[in-house]
Amino acid sequence: MKKILVISAFLSAVLMAEEAPVQEVAEAAQPSQPNVIVVEPVVVTVAAPAPVPVPEPAAKEEHICPQDMQEPPHSTKRPDAYKKMRINVTGQGVAPTMTSSPAQAYALAKRAAIADAYRLLAEKVKGVRIEGSDKIKNMMVQRSEVRTFVDAVIAEAEIIETVFQDGLCEVEMELTIDPKQWRSILASR
Repeated sequence: MKKILVISAFLSAVLMAEEAPVQEVAEAAQPSQPNVIVVEPVVVTVAAPAPVPVPEPAAKEEHICPQDMQEPPHSTKRPDAYKKMRINVTGQGVAPTMTSSPAQAYALAKRAAIADAYRLLAEKVKGVRIEGSDKIKNMMVQRSEVRTFVDAVIAEAEIIETVFQDGLCEVEMELTIDPKQWRSILASR
């Protein structure tokens, strides 16, 4: 804006200077009048540009089925909670009593706690398959057996905190998952 003012003032001064010799020659023919050049200041006002109107997108009528309700329409803002899901678990591991050093006990307890945390994450993400059997003889239960299975791949889980106290190691682990991934995992069950 300053450059425009300076340029316009300079141009007006140049134009007036070019007109001045013509006036002086005319005034020289009249010896009774003194040579006076009057320069008037030029005031330039710059108007703020008008805001450019943003064209609104054409409204589309969308038919949403319950199966298609994976994401809200793009025109609405989604809260952060919808974008990412966080699953937190705390795995526990006990240090073995027969170790050669306290460092080995800590390392083994931490490894057991991390494995337990991964198992808990897999149970929450993928679910648990349970099989049970009972052996009955003479209308009495001889043996009762329950087995649980977890089959999942856990990637990009982060260890948030590790606490080792009195031979027990607790590892807090967090998994951030996109709701689309969550739906595909649930659909594959």
